Amino acid sequence: MKGIAVAGTILVDKINQINKFPQEGELISINDIKSAVGGCVPNVAIDLKKIGVDIPVYAYGKIGKDDEGKFVNETLEKSGVDVDGISFSDDKTSKTEVMSVTGGQRTFFTYPGASKDFGFTDMNFDSFNAEMLHLGYFLLLKKVDGGDGIKILREAKKRGIKTSIDLVSQPSENYDNVLECLKFTDNLIINEVEAGFLTGIKPEREKLVEIAQSLYSKGVGERVIIHLPEFGICISERGATILPSYDFPRTSIVGTTGAGDAFCAGALIGIYKGYSDYEILELASSAAVTALTEADATSGVRTEDEIKDFCKSFKRRNICL
Repeated sequence: MKGIAVAGTILVDKINQINKFPQEGELISINDIKSAVGGCVPNVAIDLKKIGVDIPVYAYGKIGKDDEGKFVNETLEKSGVDVDGISFSDDKTSKTEVMSVTGGQRTFFTYPGASKDFGFTDMNFDSFNAEMLHLGYFLLLKKVDGGDGIKILREAKKRGIKTSIDLVSQPSENYDNVLECLKFTDNLIINEVEAGFLTGIKPEREKLVEIAQSLYSKGVGERVIIHLPEFGICISERGATILPSYDFPRTSIVGTTGAGDAFCAGALIGIYKGYSDYEILELASSAAVTALTEADATSGVRTEDEIKDFCKSFKRRNICL
């Protein structure tokens, strides 16, 4: 069992729990403050270890020689993630201030820090052990967005490593660079906003299958997965698979910070285990539900069996496309 490597953004989240977002000039109290690791690498890697306990997981990224960097490494190691692929920068560890409304949405203020310098030279493929490589978040990684992303994915494919990528939900001039990476990407896992930016098509519900098919036609090797709160879509050579999300009570939602990464981790586990497209969406959407039960990105996620057991009491939504 060779396992899964996760490369890219590493940061520390400072999660500020609030009751509502303030108007301009308005003061709002912060009810609680909690620090947690964040970014694609910690979130997805830790979730992978939680869902697939016996699967080896490797982290690749860049951190500062500071307390936050030490916190990241210690947290990953305690979670069973191999951190030998993490390198150090003279810059500070990347950081995000998360303003999280209980049971609602969140807003992010981020310091790019060391992660922006992560690139191809930080990937030691000669000592690479995993059979899958997930690279994210594009649009936050200066070198990756500037051409190192395609170098990393090309080299991985050359060595027979299965690849996947994800993005962050923000306007950017670098979407053309991401599109160039798709021919070296086996699995594209993104949300509807990112899919809309990538294709230039407004991500309306009835257009999402068309958007996913458009992205798949650009050279993606295995499948395109698009997720949103209401449902998930998977396009592969087997056609389109659509699975509604669970109708999870809003009153039970503590935070939404890690739902997307939990979905991604669940999808990666399903891909790694050779699940069908339906089963991949089923595990991914179930993992996302458990992430909603905690304010930070990873605490709510559980083993695959525990996830399935937790979701037994919830029904899936009725949707019409």
